[in-house]
Amino acid sequence: MQRPRSRSTGAIFVVPLLLAVASMIGLVAALLGDGVADIVSWVALGLPVAAVVWAMRFRRG
Repeated sequence: MQRPRSRSTGAIFVVPLLLAVASMIGLVAALLGDGVADIVSWVALGLPVAAVVWAMRFRRG
């Protein structure tokens, strides 16, 4: 059995924090604007979905 690697607290929470910030930017952009804001919101809200798809595909088992 392989021992889990130890990581710092910053290394553990940096990706979830970035996904949370991207989601907030996407939600605010969707509420406040049209045109370019719609594109920003789609991209920002698509990042967490892409991260989940990536994690499910390359998850170590």
